[in-house]
Amino acid sequence: MKILIINGSPKGKYSTTLHSCLFLEKKYPEHSFSYLNAGVKIKSLEKDFSPALEAISSADLIVFSYPVYTFLAPSQLHRFIELMKESGVDFSSKIATQITTSKHFYDITAHRFVTDNCADMGIRTLEGFSADMDDILTEKGRKQVCDWFEMTQWRISPAGVTAKDKSAFKAVIVADFGPDGQYKQLKAMVDSFVSIFPFECDVIDIQDFPFQGGCISCFNCASTGKCFYKDGFDDYLRNVIHKHDAILYAFKIKDHSMGTRFKIYDDRQFCNGHRTVTMGTPFGYIVDGDYSKEENLRMLLEARAQVGGNFLAGVATTEAGSISLTELSNTVCYALEHKIAPPQNFLGVGGMKIFRDLIYQMRGMMRADHKFFKSHGQYDFPQKKWKTSLLMYLVGWMMGNRSLKAKMGNKLNEGMISAYKKVVDEVE
Repeated sequence: MKILIINGSPKGKYSTTLHSCLFLEKKYPEHSFSYLNAGVKIKSLEKDFSPALEAISSADLIVFSYPVYTFLAPSQLHRFIELMKESGVDFSSKIATQITTSKHFYDITAHRFVTDNCADMGIRTLEGFSADMDDILTEKGRKQVCDWFEMTQWRISPAGVTAKDKSAFKAVIVADFGPDGQYKQLKAMVDSFVSIFPFECDVIDIQDFPFQGGCISCFNCASTGKCFYKDGFDDYLRNVIHKHDAILYAFKIKDHSMGTRFKIYDDRQFCNGHRTVTMGTPFGYIVDGDYSKEENLRMLLEARAQVGGNFLAGVATTEAGSISLTELSNTVCYALEHKIAPPQNFLGVGGMKIFRDLIYQMRGMMRADHKFFKSHGQYDFPQKKWKTSLLMYLVGWMMGNRSLKAKMGNKLNEGMISAYKKVVDEVE
């Protein structure tokens, strides 16, 4: 592929985000990478946008690369996108994605900004990659960006999956087919998915489960893990549903939600407290209804996957323009075979930090949660990172010293990206 990196960082070659792209360029030499430094050249591009149009026209994939600035992309990239729209050029044949670095503070709104603007121009957008500022310096972070890039290539030219061993993986569809199975269209969608899915797939209708009631917040499960009710849902959830390799949910949109039956199901999952027991399990959804109009529900489904550490394979709906059941099946299979585990965005990172502080404070009562958080390294309190704190004191002192700062010039920027440059240089 010919890949165009639109570097929206006003720091230009000193951009941390840019080094993720440089890393990918060295890691995948079979592709041709070119760079457009839109952030530092925005004034010249305002005078003559033709170099940008020429670069975009020859690219097979456009990658917007930028740091997240105050909820969105930097103003320089804002202006670049305005110039794209003002050019009047038809970009509808183009495919785009994005790479950002941040501390995950509202990276979701930055990504949505780029996605929505690409949609305005008819550009097909693929799911982007949101990294922590230091992710590329870790082995896990480098693997995650490679997994994302390889999945991006696959999404451009997806290959179907034919299972050599049908029992290699086993998925479950937890569905609400309505009282007396009245949601016929949803049932037909589920049957179609099962016929397409190349591995084993169980279907569970939660209308059939004998719930004695919804969660009553008695906290009986906080220390024992056992639910107050004697209907056996806690054991069924852990030993049947959660034993599958992938979990899909099927529902008909009702009252801007998944419906009352699923709300009972969700609330009763508190028998696992705040423990992310399905971490690493791919999720997917099959939906009957106008999902695109349900912004709150959309955020809910994404947040549920993010907080739980689950890859969201997609949401197939009855709407025109939705991903197909075949695409959902293929993506679930890809996630299973490649063990996809992308970094969490604002919804996941922010949610888990709230839970982290809550559980630590209430560890005397929420003993099962405390044990889980401690054993899984989820107590990632910043005060434990004393080396980083000391380094920031040193950097702060240097930046506050005017004479020293003047003598250093660009050496401070060079020092800040030296570790990232080393990662790129050492790619074999």
